[in-house]
Amino acid sequence: MNTRNQYLFGVGRIVVVSVIVLIIVAALSGFTWYYCKPDTSTTSPAPFSLNVETRPLRPASIEESHKGMLGVVGQKCMFLVSIEEGSHGSFESINISASSGEGMADVQVIPQQIHVGQVAEVIVVPKPESVGANLTIVIKGERSGLVQKETVFVQVIDWKNLIGPAAAEIRDKFIPWINVNYPKLGISNVTEWEGTIVNPRILVVMHYIFLSEEWEMYVTWHVMTPPNDWARIYLRHRFNETRPSYAFEISSVEEGTEPHPIELPDWI
Repeated sequence: MNTRNQYLFGVGRIVVVSVIVLIIVAALSGFTWYYCKPDTSTTSPAPFSLNVETRPLRPASIEESHKGMLGVVGQKCMFLVSIEEGSHGSFESINISASSGEGMADVQVIPQQIHVGQVAEVIVVPKPESVGANLTIVIKGERSGLVQKETVFVQVIDWKNLIGPAAAEIRDKFIPWINVNYPKLGISNVTEWEGTIVNPRILVVMHYIFLSEEWEMYVTWHVMTPPNDWARIYLRHRFNETRPSYAFEISSVEEGTEPHPIELPDWI
């Protein structure tokens, strides 16, 4: 074979090998695409649902409802939001927002993003012009374009909040005992609290809520003479509980009986 023919033969072999390689690469690419392509059935937003509860769970009012309560001007009307994931679940957080269509209340959401096992507080504070109104609050959960909504209401009545100082006195009767007997809770005389009336228009059993950075303390007391002048508190760990996990009672405030644990009632 002369030099020219050898050259052509060599070129031919290279071309053949190149074609075979291209065929193999194309086949492997097609195989990979077919068997490893993204599963488009799971790229849509993972389903979830919103759970919204009032504080307390069953408000004591003539308009009793799982999704509504009575309120007064300046009260921190609280709704607790938690989520349930669908069958697929997701590691992405849910964005929580809330608004009052009437514009007669200040609305705050803390925190604004939650996962399963976490709780957001929607706090609605009626303005003076809201007295007599039925405020509608729309709570939204959103993730990757999927939106879930729940609607709640606050019926604003004309009622004076005059029990704050008395509620603080009841609260402070429990704190030293809690600090000694339940030190892991981190509640002491230096814990700072913000208070708000709850369940207004109740005259025999008073209701008040105090909030620290970590805890909600729901305070109730019976306006009676001894031995029926009991006082009770219920502690909920904010942002991961929708119901209290501790309950304590002083059987008689005037007689100065020591606090003791009690069972949680279902209304709280």
